[in-house]
Amino acid sequence: MTRKILVTGACGFIGRYASKQFADAGYLVTGIGHGEWDKGEAARFGVSCWHSCDVNMESMAAYAGQPDAIVHCAGGGSVQFSMEHPALDFERTVSSTLAVLEYVRSRSHASVVVYPSSAAVYGMKDDLPNRESDSLVPTSPYGAHKVMGEQLCRSYATNFGLNVAIVRLFSVYGEGLRKQLMWDSCSRFDQGDTRFAGSGRELRDWLHVKDAARLLSIAVEHGAPTCPTVNGGSGIGVEVADLIALLRDAYGVDTPLRFSGEVRSGDPQGYQASIAKAKAWGWSPSIDLETGVRDYATWFRGLR
Repeated sequence: MTRKILVTGACGFIGRYASKQFADAGYLVTGIGHGEWDKGEAARFGVSCWHSCDVNMESMAAYAGQPDAIVHCAGGGSVQFSMEHPALDFERTVSSTLAVLEYVRSRSHASVVVYPSSAAVYGMKDDLPNRESDSLVPTSPYGAHKVMGEQLCRSYATNFGLNVAIVRLFSVYGEGLRKQLMWDSCSRFDQGDTRFAGSGRELRDWLHVKDAARLLSIAVEHGAPTCPTVNGGSGIGVEVADLIALLRDAYGVDTPLRFSGEVRSGDPQGYQASIAKAKAWGWSPSIDLETGVRDYATWFRGLR
């Protein structure tokens, strides 16, 4: 029998790759969430049926059915957006997560729920790497709302026996990402601008979206009432200046980089994942940063 999966936010960056990962593994993929795409584009990412709508109890009742698993990729997508629109970020992240969990509790109890969380839940921390057992002290509404989503997952798993797994994704990148540091950097390179915010010494852990999608697919097999939580990163911390320099070289620009030194609100100095728990699931990153950055630069140049 063909396994069925619902991917919320399937039209988004991570949602698209997650959908393709599951479709390639033989799942029948239904997607719901914000965004419009034609059947051809949806099919290219393995989505057999797409519904453009808010993720709430009404849309879940209308379109979810009783899937084997739900990967809840819908939600707020950036720290900056949450700083400008905290209430809307709450609605997209926390309210949608509650709707998914309540739907499973009341109508599809056998469905496994995988919740892609974020490294933003950790907040400021000097002692790296970030471990799943660390205290959670987010510094932005985005991170706070992800913590709330995690708390709901654990509550429903513990109190109602739902099979849930949480994956805390770090800095996910790859072809198709049209926001955040790599997109902004390439856009600046096109304009001959190599000035950047921050000090350049901020530490980030970069994970290719295809590796993130593989980890989400493995998480389905580990969903349980104990609500296991793993980090999704490369395990390697890279300074922002080094990442931009790598991208600049791949893009074919030779202008020196300059940084403002200004600290951005809600933006912690360093993230680096401990990935021992994810490796214990049999997963490890397969795409090195140099290859991923080169592929991203090639993709971006192809848009011109």
